[in-house]
Amino acid sequence: MSQDEAATDAPKPAEEPAPDGDRKKQEDEAEEQPRQEAWAARRDLIAHGPDFVSTLVGRDQFGQTGGTHYGDQHFHFGGRPKAPAPLSGPVPHTEIEKLKGVFRSCDSFDEALGRLRDDRLVILSGGHETGRRSAALMLLHRLGAEPIRSLDPPASFAALADEVESSAGYVLCDLMVSRNRPLREAQLLALREQLERTRARLVITVEPSAALDDLFSVRWEPPPAEDLLHAHVTPATGEDVWPGLVGLPAVKEFLTRQHRPDEIRQFALQVVAHHRGEIDEARLAAWGETAVATRVARWLTAEKPVLRDKAFLVSLAVFDKAPYAVTAELADSLFVRLHEIQDPGARPSIPVFGSSREDRLRLAHADGYVTAEVTEWGPLEGRFCAAFRDERTARMLLEEVWNLHPSARPALAEWIRKLTDDRRPLVRTRVASAAALLATADLSSAMAHLIEPWADSRKPHAWLTAANALTMAQLLRVPTVSRILHDWCTGDIESRRWTAIRAYGLLGPVHHEETLAALVDAMHRPPSAETDGDPEDEEVPEEARQLADALELLLLAVREPVLAALAELLPADRVVRPHALLAFRQACRQAKGDESDRPPVLDWYARAAAAEDTAVTRYLIEFWDALLTDRAHNPQALGILRSWVRGADDDPESESALASLLGALVTTPTNRHRVSHLLSTVRDSRGARSPAAVRLSRRLSLD
Repeated sequence: MSQDEAATDAPKPAEEPAPDGDRKKQEDEAEEQPRQEAWAARRDLIAHGPDFVSTLVGRDQFGQTGGTHYGDQHFHFGGRPKAPAPLSGPVPHTEIEKLKGVFRSCDSFDEALGRLRDDRLVILSGGHETGRRSAALMLLHRLGAEPIRSLDPPASFAALADEVESSAGYVLCDLMVSRNRPLREAQLLALREQLERTRARLVITVEPSAALDDLFSVRWEPPPAEDLLHAHVTPATGEDVWPGLVGLPAVKEFLTRQHRPDEIRQFALQVVAHHRGEIDEARLAAWGETAVATRVARWLTAEKPVLRDKAFLVSLAVFDKAPYAVTAELADSLFVRLHEIQDPGARPSIPVFGSSREDRLRLAHADGYVTAEVTEWGPLEGRFCAAFRDERTARMLLEEVWNLHPSARPALAEWIRKLTDDRRPLVRTRVASAAALLATADLSSAMAHLIEPWADSRKPHAWLTAANALTMAQLLRVPTVSRILHDWCTGDIESRRWTAIRAYGLLGPVHHEETLAALVDAMHRPPSAETDGDPEDEEVPEEARQLADALELLLLAVREPVLAALAELLPADRVVRPHALLAFRQACRQAKGDESDRPPVLDWYARAAAAEDTAVTRYLIEFWDALLTDRAHNPQALGILRSWVRGADDDPESESALASLLGALVTTPTNRHRVSHLLSTVRDSRGARSPAAVRLSRRLSLD
């Protein structure tokens, strides 16, 4: 390979942190993100939320001519010494005997067996911990290639022929084959010739991502989990009891998930123990969670997977069931931060095209599937998403990183905080859900590292992330979150008040009474300096908008109980009244409901009228009358009615609902004049009078 080619294939160093000036510019750009409406933010949360994170390189030195050298010195004369030949050793006969009793054939095994019989050599391509080594040993045993010897991976593939020196069965596991170290057809033919000469057989196992080009290999897929479990259980229990054991709910639940062969073996021991009365069914059912915890601990503590793959696993825990490309993209930025802690003296490198999606999903025990991604422009079809096969994995992985590997906390917290500046609602929502899961593991640390910095930020979208995180933490029943929300809602820090108020609005469908009480308390607190301006100023203060946003969410999500409570406060509480009217006006402005193409408030009125729910229709009419008679809200309220009339041109049901609503409003002379003028001035896109307005005027006798 030429130097230019090597430079092309070499991993690219990660980008250096942006200079202070660039970072300030990025932060300013992030702050320019527009303030998202409460109802739109709620839709994003629902759409994107989850179901419920210096080595020394020793090299030979040549040409040392001066200075001081510490450590061992090795001098080689007469050229570079020959690398030691790879070694082989016998596989214990007892291991083969144990495998014979539990191993089960499958289609890929039969295909490899035929290939090994004809060619004396087969390459078995399979994922890590899928039983490929056991399959290799049994392939040799079935063909009587004994004794079976295990080979170390050679320094060069050409040297392997020297190790195949007797009539035996050989297995070479985990041969590294890559673009920089390819396996050539000529080398394979020479090795096969040596195998023919010595009457030996050889099975080579490689990763699925191995660069084999056009060389033939057999893709190893293990037998079904039920077959493997049956093989491990029945020798100890007998065949007669197997139908009863496999029918146990805990066993059925275990078999619905994909497990490594070794995990199936361990679970089989638990099934046998249950059959003998040593453990009950509850403990048997809990073993599945134990297996996930063991797998997570192995991922994080073992030498493999490497740090970059560990970062991918943590990223997948945050973005479980999200597009794979997003998970992988953001995993690299986490890897850079983790590498800076683990090896601060070296610049991390990221191979741009060095990761196989298939290998990564196999490592994570995850499945890939194509589905539609929910976006603000509608669903986008054909997005490849990834999800852990066991839904408990994401929660356990994040808790394990946060609580048992505190050295990773600074990098993980910085990565999560940075993602709040991402413009994708999916990313920001998943970041909030990750913070909520971390709060279940350690509330004080999650508050200090994530939620409080968001709530104290100057960026409104960071406040929203904090609100979403506290909302989900409350839904996960994290203790004291309710107290935190109330203290923030009635406190003196504006950003925290906004955060708590928005969280209360989101929690309304679950805790609407507690939420409404807290919001009313916040309305009665002494006004902040922001609201001490000119009372004639038409600009709505930020805090009033916050409270109105929260009430709007409650009205649209909970509906009748909140409507009734606010309707009772409307004439009696002068402090609550302006907030309630603003919230109702904003709710009426929403153009499309979750269940209908009609505006949600108009649809609400239509359903109540059809059900003859006089209480709800009366409350809605009272609110509309209050809007029309209030000088501050009248112009916007008439504008909303005008848009509803235009929308009714092609919607007879909306027109019918409007006829009922307007008919109830025109009972006073002032409102009759307002509605009559409105209907006479509504124009369609061509400038002609709206057809629905003409019909409504006739029905209400306003012409």
